[in-house]
Amino acid sequence: MQPFPTNRRSFLTYAGTVAAAALLPSAISADTVAAAEATVSRLARDPWEKVPQILARIRPPAFPKRRFDITDYGAVGDGVIKNTEAFGAAIKACNRSGGGHVIVPPGRFLTGAIQLRSNVDLHVEEGATVLFSMDPADYLPVVLTRWEGTECYNYSSFIYAYGQKNLAVTGKGTLDGQGMAGPWKSWRDPGGHALVDQAELRRMGTEGVPVKERVFGAGHHLRPNMIQFYKCRNILLRDITVLEPPMWTIHPVLCRNVTLKDVDVIGRINNSDGVDPECCSDVLITGCRFHTEDDSIAVKSGRDEDGLRVGVPSENIVVRDCVFSGRWGGIAVGSEMSGGVRNVFAEDCRINPLDFPGRFNPRHPVFIKTNKKRGGYIDGVYVRRFTGRAIDRDCIYLTTRYSNQEGSRPAVIRNIKVEDMAHDGARRAINLEGLESDPFVGVHIERCEFTSMASPNIIGPARDLTIRKVFVNGTEVTYP
Repeated sequence: MQPFPTNRRSFLTYAGTVAAAALLPSAISADTVAAAEATVSRLARDPWEKVPQILARIRPPAFPKRRFDITDYGAVGDGVIKNTEAFGAAIKACNRSGGGHVIVPPGRFLTGAIQLRSNVDLHVEEGATVLFSMDPADYLPVVLTRWEGTECYNYSSFIYAYGQKNLAVTGKGTLDGQGMAGPWKSWRDPGGHALVDQAELRRMGTEGVPVKERVFGAGHHLRPNMIQFYKCRNILLRDITVLEPPMWTIHPVLCRNVTLKDVDVIGRINNSDGVDPECCSDVLITGCRFHTEDDSIAVKSGRDEDGLRVGVPSENIVVRDCVFSGRWGGIAVGSEMSGGVRNVFAEDCRINPLDFPGRFNPRHPVFIKTNKKRGGYIDGVYVRRFTGRAIDRDCIYLTTRYSNQEGSRPAVIRNIKVEDMAHDGARRAINLEGLESDPFVGVHIERCEFTSMASPNIIGPARDLTIRKVFVNGTEVTYP
């Protein structure tokens, strides 16, 4: 679709073309033109004006009142008997009836992979725990997935759905992945062979090996995600507590209309990102708490050649009122972002607060990362009213040199705005780690206060960079 014009001359040309095609009336009033120009001007001036439009499109699914208790299908909540078949039977019955709620009552229900279907809410009641098996065989056969931004066939995520709509996981119960107790950590530890499989998958993605030939699973060591929705729409996760994933925790891929509300994610294993929306549009994450060993929220869109092949951006993502105690980034973008990322809005979040401290201090409240191998672009990340304490590294960290990976593609980070941020204790307030060949474009930092900063700011190559009303250790910093 042709982009909407952003000035009066191009708007009138556009209007005449459309009228000639009989898609609009043959004449447009001067008032209509003026109103359209005012709207375009306002959006250009304040990108937050887009947020109400995004939120208007995000609608959690609703479900019929029908209930399907898993104990009616043979489930036993003793933490010993595997209930994979009971979960599957209840979900199938719910789906076939036209939808409703699959109920997990109080108890500890051990299971293998759960595959959700359309119009099903998996409702885990208070006092209930879905306890996931530590046997990798319980996550076979392999399914189509994305692993660190590259498509392949691998173990099923613990909760998985492909090509479904109207899905939910709700309730005040717990999903326990037993990530530290199972084999998953040993796979990633030295000698565990995960890095060998990782390198092989990346080779396949780089060389364009057909996806159907990228088969891992049994005999391999690529850890599954905890929850993955693939090519789904109308998704809700609400109130649930998610513990100890084997790797990334919540991973919607190529999804639309996604809501996470009042979800707690707690994981100790490495790479246990909280939520990774990948190639997704219209996403709301609100009231959630993340205590992880990697990024809390990491917006992604595929890795290198394989991400460019799929070529779908993540866009229109809103984050509100969350708590970040993750080991790395609070709100992060990248580094797997080869399909592009645009229109990410994050506001009113707390980092490492005293009432929800991390085992280790977070490293970057705002972490935006790419390199010249990735391609793609990061265009439009807007952050306001973040507060935090005891940050290990840099409060605002933008890098086009992530992991020192080299390539020949443009490393694009542009239109970044951070406002009204307050942090106490960090290595430094601002680190813009850029490249002369690929300067940041349109970075604006305003009305922020940073105290107890140990080192001076780093300001790398940038065009249209402004720093206004920013105080570091009591001294105002202005640029240019």
